[in-house]
Amino acid sequence: MMKYIYRDMVSAMKYIPFGLALGLPIAMILLYLSSRGGEREKRPGSMIPVAVYVIYLAILLVITFFSRESGSRTGGMDMELFSTWGINTRNNAYVVENVLLFVPYGFICRWAFSWARNFFACVLFGAATSVLVECLQLVTGRGFFQIDDILTNILGTIVGFLLFWVCMGGKRGA
Repeated sequence: MMKYIYRDMVSAMKYIPFGLALGLPIAMILLYLSSRGGEREKRPGSMIPVAVYVIYLAILLVITFFSRESGSRTGGMDMELFSTWGINTRNNAYVVENVLLFVPYGFICRWAFSWARNFFACVLFGAATSVLVECLQLVTGRGFFQIDDILTNILGTIVGFLLFWVCMGGKRGA
């Protein structure tokens, strides 16, 4: 299973420059706009986590959506819980990869947004992002809508949220 995970992660690395090309301009615009604000201005440094969040989302979209041809994956929806795990080593690797894909989400979301320091808010937002990705994949035929993917993405968000907590020594804020 580890060879599949390693191979897939190395393969996904080639999409990071495309994600950066998409996310960096948006992040730069956000940083610029935040530095021009009046009394409502946030400290420019406080927008850096938001910029990192935008860049991560761009990379996530490129990996899960834009890296696949439209219509390349047809077959619709899999609403059966835990239908992916245990079939074979390859599918087990996909499950682990889906968790790993959203670990940065839970970490960065909590770092970027004060409202996401609440566990349930962060997990709910991670779930909504996962559902959006799955719906986009279904509509465009660039992936399958799988309830297992949503659950594993939520688990990854939880792991990232807790990892942030551990890294910050149990502090609520960043």
